[in-house]
Amino acid sequence: MGMDNRNPAVNEWFAAYDNPQRDLVQAVRDAVLDADERVAETIKWKAPTFVYRGNIASFYPKTKTHASLMFHRGAELDDPDGLLEGEGDVSRVARFLDADDLAAKSDALQRLIRQWIALRDGTD
Repeated sequence: MGMDNRNPAVNEWFAAYDNPQRDLVQAVRDAVLDADERVAETIKWKAPTFVYRGNIASFYPKTKTHASLMFHRGAELDDPDGLLEGEGDVSRVARFLDADDLAAKSDALQRLIRQWIALRDGTD
């Protein structure tokens, strides 16, 4: 597990994050950042946001019953695993109920992150 793409500002955000799902949100963060070393993170819209040549996804920090990750342009992604929810033209949401749910969905999540990077790089 490389730590090179962890942002100190996001570490600080987590240190102050008072939420029963904090550990789960942190685990989702790790899964996203571990998908590819080119993924970066920052704080946007008062929440951890993952970026690579544009905004990939942001957490909904107010959710207390699960971890919710909004893919800003998720409708553009091919989602064979059915991870993403929503019918809108642009965004999609991935929900993780607990550690077991994240474990079951982690590969699908990482595939989506890598797909975004491939699309941005013009490779498939």
